[in-house]
Amino acid sequence: MRMLNYKEIASFCQELAWLVHSGVRIGDGLHLLAEEEKEEAWKACLETMAEQAYDGIYLSEIIKNAGCFPVYVQGILNVGESAGRLEEALHALTRYYEERDRMNNRIRGALMYPSILLLLMLIVIVVLLTQVLPIFQSVFVSLGGELGGVAGGLLTLGSLLNKAMPVLLVLIAVAVGLVIAFSASAVFREKVMAFWRKKAGDKGIMRKMNDASFAQAISMGLSSGLPLEETMELAAEVLSDVPEARDRCLNCKEELLSGIPLADALKKADVFPPAMCRLLSLGTQSGNGDAVMVEIADRLSEEADAALTSKVEKLEPTLVLITSVLVGIILLSVMLPLMNIMEAIG
Repeated sequence: MRMLNYKEIASFCQELAWLVHSGVRIGDGLHLLAEEEKEEAWKACLETMAEQAYDGIYLSEIIKNAGCFPVYVQGILNVGESAGRLEEALHALTRYYEERDRMNNRIRGALMYPSILLLLMLIVIVVLLTQVLPIFQSVFVSLGGELGGVAGGLLTLGSLLNKAMPVLLVLIAVAVGLVIAFSASAVFREKVMAFWRKKAGDKGIMRKMNDASFAQAISMGLSSGLPLEETMELAAEVLSDVPEARDRCLNCKEELLSGIPLADALKKADVFPPAMCRLLSLGTQSGNGDAVMVEIADRLSEEADAALTSKVEKLEPTLVLITSVLVGIILLSVMLPLMNIMEAIG
């Protein structure tokens, strides 16, 4: 059985939480979900999970045995079962994975349009160099002239590209295939995003995204009754593909173990902005720490989304401007000499 994506995990946790709230036993709930499932592999997995529940195995252990859930799903459910807060744990997982799915969709949308735009612009430039410029060259030759200067250099480049056309077509096909796979395949998209997070590190937009993911993980842990130290371990697991972010989580855990309050530990470990730490401190003092952490997670997610949107909004006109300039240079390098020849003939 393949690993479930964020949307599928959120849907599973939400539906199971509703069934638990209605008083349905875990085994019966899993069996009902299996009856409604259309994907054969997942249906078989749910039926196996239901049989294990009927045998008296805890849900957290069933999730572990299924092999298609992230490790921290089992951890949260284990804590929820131990504290008698299984329904709350399922709702916390639902909120967390819904937000992760929304963030991934925003990232996909932000990356897809510039990628398609850049690909189309490169195709236009290649067509101009390999197909249009040779036609102008034929016109120049028929008029007794010859392309020189910038136009001559571009014509030479177009000739080289034309000779390499089979390779270019393969590269374009690969690029189109990657764009389609990124858009359609959640598994492939997650691998690309993991690679991007690892390479981008913990700066700029990635830092905001990491902070948002960290806040969501803490919110999920607190809502499920998870101890603070274990919550930090959970957050470190969530950000395991970004070493700098993971180290911040572990540093925060060490501060907590030394007896520092959560808000102060988050500030000292440079996990959250100072304003968010102050907000959490006030919320904790008033007994609303869990609710405030949910609000902080939402705010940080909105900030990450706004930063990503702003970056894309700047990138799109930049791509259009650069391509327009290149196309203009190509056309002017041909049209100006042609106009001179026409004036000489006239």
